[in-house]
Amino acid sequence: MRPADTSPEAWKVFLGLQRRKSPAEKFQQMLDWSEVVRGFAEAGLRERYPHADEHEILLRYARMTLGRELFRQAYGDVLPEDR
Repeated sequence: MRPADTSPEAWKVFLGLQRRKSPAEKFQQMLDWSEVVRGFAEAGLRERYPHADEHEILLRYARMTLGRELFRQAYGDVLPEDR
């Protein structure tokens, strides 16, 4: 689906470039974007918890991605509940 701010011509060029990529290139691109998204998520956690160390940020990211119940099963009650 073409984004509203992208012209049909530009979208056609973009799709052509994507189609020419190998599966390995597409997979690498997916990994790269996953890292970008994770970086944004961690930056948001650092902003929300400015006194948290790297270990706490890792745990908070795990809880955010796993969900509270699965996180609790895997890690126990190592983090306080947010208000």
